[in-house]
Amino acid sequence: MYAIIESCGKQYKVTEGDVVFFEKLDAEEGKKVTFDKVVLVSNGEKIEIGNPYVKGFKVEGKVVAHGKGKKIIVYKYKAKKNYRRTQGHRQPYTKVEITSIKKPVAKKAEPAEEKVEA
Repeated sequence: MYAIIESCGKQYKVTEGDVVFFEKLDAEEGKKVTFDKVVLVSNGEKIEIGNPYVKGFKVEGKVVAHGKGKKIIVYKYKAKKNYRRTQGHRQPYTKVEITSIKKPVAKKAEPAEEKVEA
């Protein structure tokens, strides 16, 4: 079973047990995170597509760590003007382990009240 979730302005394909790197989330290490913006769910035979999201489905995960990505160099240059600027950047991320993809719970039909004629 897999799901496609939307978080941080991007879409991620996740299955149970996956470790996914999201842009920095406001959650402490070891805490649970719930993603309720589920775009698509597939269990092998049946695919459910949301409009825009699938109702009732939730993806839960556990924050493993926070960190920074590899350094990239931003270099600005204008020809013939002696203008050169160098700047580095490291994008922060949150490492999340997906623990479960939860299905909506079907409500039980309430028993009909019996009418007693008097």
